[in-house]
Parts: sequence; structure tokens; C-alpha cells
Amino acid sequence: MAMSIDKAGREPLNERERFWTSAPSRESQELSTLRPEIEASWRRCEVIGVSSGDGDLPYTPDVDRDSRLRRAADPVIDNLVLHLQDAPATILLADSAAQIVDRRAGDAGLRARLDRAYVAPGFRYAEEDTGTNGIGTALEERRPFQVSGGEHFREALQSLACVGVPIVHPITRTVEGILDITSNLSDSNALMGALAQSAVREIQSRLYAESSDREQLLLQAFLQASRRGSSAVVSLNQDVIMTTPMAAQIIDTSDQALLWDWACRMLAGRDEFIGEVRLADNVTVSATARRVGDARTPAGIVIEMRPHPRDTKKSSARQLASASPVERRTETVRIPGRSLSTKRLQTELERLAAIDAPVLVTGEPGAGKFFAASALHRMQDADGHFTVFDAGTASVDPDAWIAGLVNWNKVDGALIIRHLDLLPEQLVSNVCAILSEAVDNRAHIIATAGEGVRQGPAGRLCDHFMRRIEIDPLRLRSEDIADISVALLRKHSPDRNGLRLQPTALQLLVARDWPGNVRELESVLASSLLRSMGSDIGVQHLPDGYRDGDLRRRNASTSLELAERDALLRALVETDGNKLLAAQRLGVARSTLYRKMRALGIDGSRFLPQ
Repeated sequence: MAMSIDKAGREPLNERERFWTSAPSRESQELSTLRPEIEASWRRCEVIGVSSGDGDLPYTPDVDRDSRLRRAADPVIDNLVLHLQDAPATILLADSAAQIVDRRAGDAGLRARLDRAYVAPGFRYAEEDTGTNGIGTALEERRPFQVSGGEHFREALQSLACVGVPIVHPITRTVEGILDITSNLSDSNALMGALAQSAVREIQSRLYAESSDREQLLLQAFLQASRRGSSAVVSLNQDVIMTTPMAAQIIDTSDQALLWDWACRMLAGRDEFIGEVRLADNVTVSATARRVGDARTPAGIVIEMRPHPRDTKKSSARQLASASPVERRTETVRIPGRSLSTKRLQTELERLAAIDAPVLVTGEPGAGKFFAASALHRMQDADGHFTVFDAGTASVDPDAWIAGLVNWNKVDGALIIRHLDLLPEQLVSNVCAILSEAVDNRAHIIATAGEGVRQGPAGRLCDHFMRRIEIDPLRLRSEDIADISVALLRKHSPDRNGLRLQPTALQLLVARDWPGNVRELESVLASSLLRSMGSDIGVQHLPDGYRDGDLRRRNASTSLELAERDALLRALVETDGNKLLAAQRLGVARSTLYRKMRALGIDGSRFLPQ
């Protein structure tokens, strides 16, 4: 790793100027002296749009000092500091999101230079934030990576030399963090890389020792359940999943996060739970979930599953051939998701597709109202066209908007009116007349609106819609996130079929509240796709604010409150807001249900029966 300043510093700086100012050389010529791995990193930075200037870096003041990574790394770094006590080098430890969580050693001059460059705990050095650097690029490449002088993308780092080595968990094979040794460029030494790799091997050994007891306990429980032989068995925690061959046939990669989330909620305050869970591909299973280990130091969960044959069978070609045209269309139009809420929505849409009546679709902003309206239209007329009018834009030119609606009423095709609740009050009477005529002519009309549409000026229009569908918010159907994500990734990357969220990233997304619903999830996935550069999306690719765990239900201050709130919401959804039935399902008195709803901040008016 030792090299002169001329070679390590000036030549990359010259290549940097050539790289950014000569477009033909980027497209058709090899850069003469720039290392291929550095050039590849620079190209990634160019695509993402990373700035090479010295602007602000993502910063979080509170770093986790008691994480699994810190417990394994701290003793090793303590020993490493003894060897580097008088050396002009510093040791950096970063987590799996490239945030620096510890900085040790280094003389006063080096520490001051690092402070000026924001190379300090709390700052994140992911490649998409900071460009080519020893931490972020080693994380991106998943291998030891050296960056010297002008090879750094960020100008403030070009007087430094560093080598970063990924810390890979020996069991899960996930990257737990990066150990980086940094020095002034003039003090760089070939031993830095060897020293960092030796320290990482020690850290990985400590990670194995810490986790081996838990994993062995989980394995023992898995083997005991598997020997019974009559069920599909899954044994998992947040990092590991073990399956029997029978279980491997009925679950896919997205089910790991779903099963973990479901089991954690169901096992809150108990050691065993028996119930049903819906997996990918419309498969429902009877499941028995058991906690492995005690509540304070859990090793994981074992789930024994038995599929329901009626849910795994698909319609045969003969059945489809004998079905009506509407039945054949509804069979091919599926709403992504596996929750009871989505299953009920699918059933309602299929029923309404055969009824000639206007339909109003309501729900929170971004919940998927227009998607449901479009799906209903495809069920009614797969090849027919439809016209969309957005009431939210009617105030821009009211006369033109009404004229367009009148002209639509004179032609064939379906009508979808979006954001009906945003219709200006002065246009309500006109739209009422148009809808009355359209209904008399048996036109296909679907409208979408917010939940409070009846309280607004457009409330009178609701009387023209004989049928109503309400879309539940995403926070009440977290089981759907895996399937919705697959559909959204396919939408935004049609040429990369099979692209998925890695299980750990999916777990983080499932655990969120999603106030912006599906629209917010789509924005997060679109941003993550850009960062992932064609690979499956991991935690490191998620935007700021979405890489942290334990963010779900911020109103719940304890895990017990979290589980209670989820259970209450789910019971209310599954009973269509019937609080008596919800209380019976939960095994509590109705007065207890009301008291819990108030204590946990659940709005009872949200669940008024239709």
C-alpha cells in the first residue's frame, strides 16, 4: 500500500479532471492510470449524482454503543489501539449503513484533519452520500478496499489514505460493519491493510462465539419440531431462517420477514400461539408459533405450518373455460397482498364487477384508491377504455372541466373521477346533474375520495354511488408490504424481473407506520432502486430515515403496547369495525376494548360500521 504522493495523489487528481471534463473518454476509452475498481466506483457516483464538494454529510448524533457489532469489535479495537498508540493512523468502525460509530487513536494533527473533513462518529460515509471512500466503497463492494489521495471522490478526503475491510457475520453472511484504518497520505503503509484484515478476523470470531449459543438453541428446537414429521417447519430469528423441504415448497423469500413480524406480534406476552397466516401466492396455513429461549434473551421462533388445500389449488383450465366473461377477467386481475383486508377487497371488487352500479372508493391519501378503481374497471371490461377526471384540478378552469365531463357523457367508455372530495363547491350541482344522467344511461362510473368526503361540499355526490369500497391504510395490512413491493419493483424496473428486497430491508419496511401509505412506499422503493444499481435492495440502499428499526407505532412506548395496538387494530379490521365481535375475538369485554382503544390512541370513529 506504500506509494509516493506523486503516484497516489497527483495522478488520480489528473484522471479526475479528465474523467469529468472529457465525455468521450468516459464512454469509449480506458482511463490510463486509474485503477478499474476506482473508475467503477466513480461511474456509480456519477449515475447517482453524488457531489464531490464539501457539503454537509448525513449525521446522527446518537450512535449505538451497545450493538452486537460494538460488543464484538470493542475489545479487538482496544488491543489494536495499543499497537497503533504512537502511529500516525486512526481506527474507524462503521455500521452496516456506513455510519461511523467509533474512532480511536491517531495523533493530534491527524485527528484535527479528520474533524475538519467530518470523519467522526455520527457521520455516514455510504458511497451514495460521500462518493468513493474506504468505508462506503468497501461496503458497496463487500470486500477489502483501499482508497488513496485523489482516488477519493470527496475533495476534503484527498489528503488521506485509507483501507476498509467488511466485517461479515460468519453465520448469516450479512455485512455487520466496516473496520477502516486511515492515515495521512504521506504516512500510508502497506501494513495497514494486513492489520485491518487481521483485526476483522478476530471480530468475526467474537461474533460467532456470541451468536453460536443462540443459533444452536434455535437449531435444536428446529430439529425437535422437524422429527415430528407431520408439518412444514420454519425456525428463524432476525438473521437466520431454517426450513424443512416441505416448508421450502410453500414459502418464498418475502415470507421470512412476514413470518417474523407475525410471530413477534402473536407471541407478545406468551410462549405459544396457534392461528392462521397468509403467505405468498395466496397460500393460507394453520400455524403454531413457539418462542425459543426466554423472553429476555430470545433465540428465535419455531413455526409449524399445515397448508389449507382449498387455498393452494388454482382454478383449472376447464373451470375457467366454463366461467362467465366477468369471472374470467376477475380471475386474472389480482390485488397484490395477502392480508385479510386485501382478500376482502379482492372479493368485494369481484362482486361489484358483476353489478351495474356506480362505485365510490374511499381511503386515506396514497392508500391505493385509484389502483383499486382501475382494477375494478379491468374486471368489468378488460379491453374497454376509460376516461379520468381529477376533481382536484377542476378549480384551475372550472368551465373547461365541466365541459369535458359533459362531452364524456356523450360517448362510450367508463368514467373514473379522482379526488371527488376536492371538487369545488360551485361545481357540485353541475356534477350531480351529469352523474344523474350517466347513471340513467347505465354508464360505468367509479370515483375515488378521501374518508371525509361526506362532511365536505361534495358529500351530496355520494348519494349517486350505490356501492362503496373502503381501502384500509397500509399500517393495518403490513402483511401486504412484501407483495406490494414486488409489484412496485416490477413497475419501476420491468427489465429486471425477480428483483426483490433483501429480508432485513423488508423487515424494516414492514415495521413502519407508513403515514403516506402505498405512495410513500413506492417513493422509498424508487429511490432505493437507484442506489442498488440493479441488485436486490438491502438496508444500505434505503433512504435516510428508513434504515432504523423500532420505528413502528411511535405512540406505543413498550413492546407490549405495540403488540396490543396491532392486535386491536387487526381485530377491528377483520370484523369490519364491529367492536362487539372484535372484543369477542380478543377474549375481552367490550368495555375493556374501548378502554384499550383510548389508551393506545386508536380512533374509534375510523371503525364505524358501513
